[in-house]
Amino acid sequence: MNNNIVPLHLIPCGKSAKVKEITAKGNIRRRMLDLGLIVDTIVESLRKSPSGDPIAYEIRGAVIALRSEEASKILVELL
Repeated sequence: MNNNIVPLHLIPCGKSAKVKEITAKGNIRRRMLDLGLIVDTIVESLRKSPSGDPIAYEIRGAVIALRSEEASKILVELL
């Protein structure tokens, strides 16, 4: 596996990445696709909640909060 490809929840705050693959199945996959998380979409990690979960991401101009469990199923390439 390419060293630049990591799960989305591991992206440091303030950094951006490009979606490479969604490994989720079923309704969770459909929700991610509906949110605009498709291959080659740029995602920026904005901030973590005080407890560390969920994490806020900017996706196509919208701010979306994803739990680490969900974000771990999105593989991204660091930019």
